[in-house]
Amino acid sequence: MARPSITVFFPAWNEEDYVERTVARAKAVLERLADDWEIIVVNDASTDRTRELAEELARQDARIRCVSHEVNLKLGGAMRTGFAASTKDVVVYSDMDLPFDLDELERALHLMDYLEADLICAFRLDRTSEGPKRIVYSFVYNTLIRALFGVAVKDVNFSFKVVHRRVLEALELKSQGSFIDAELVVKAIKKGFRVFQMGVDYFPRTRGESTLASPQVITTILGELMTLFSETKAPGAPVRPVRLPASVTALSGRRAS
Repeated sequence: MARPSITVFFPAWNEEDYVERTVARAKAVLERLADDWEIIVVNDASTDRTRELAEELARQDARIRCVSHEVNLKLGGAMRTGFAASTKDVVVYSDMDLPFDLDELERALHLMDYLEADLICAFRLDRTSEGPKRIVYSFVYNTLIRALFGVAVKDVNFSFKVVHRRVLEALELKSQGSFIDAELVVKAIKKGFRVFQMGVDYFPRTRGESTLASPQVITTILGELMTLFSETKAPGAPVRPVRLPASVTALSGRRAS
């Protein structure tokens, strides 16, 4: 069976502590799973050595690229750049701090093939290490996505998604901020693509600081959420998971024509 070509990209803002470690890990996994692959670091106008380190890695290996923003475009802009710069059949994205074991990509690719899926979304099996405030934020946010868009999603903003190129070619993503994960999932399901969830172990950041729970980020998310809701109008009933192993659930059950 032919193995898919794979792009893995990492949005990066001031991630000098992680760049070399993460790219090396991604390279080792991709060399085992694919014959044709690329790694893209999307440097979102970092002010530390992120760009310097990523460009040096790119000089050492033509399959590694660094795409840089001259001004900071936030997570939404970095992800849209990563999706646009990708050239392979399957596109994977993760935060630079690798909050999951990248070996899980092998299982995600197997599920994509076996279930004829268009999009695989990972969710955290145990997120207690995040702390109570982040857990409450995530619960409220995922509940809003479910209620407003009829999407029975467990962990919509978790940064491990495996997307077939046909999904990206069919969607226009507009989010400027962290809402882009939800926008991707909601629009894919509304288009009729087959979207599945799989559970993974979660490893919290040990270096640097996450800004995803800041008031500014939350305000932007809520604004973009309401914009997408107005575009989608009246949502249907929540899409119910089919009967699959406990760590794998389906969010939609038909393929776009």
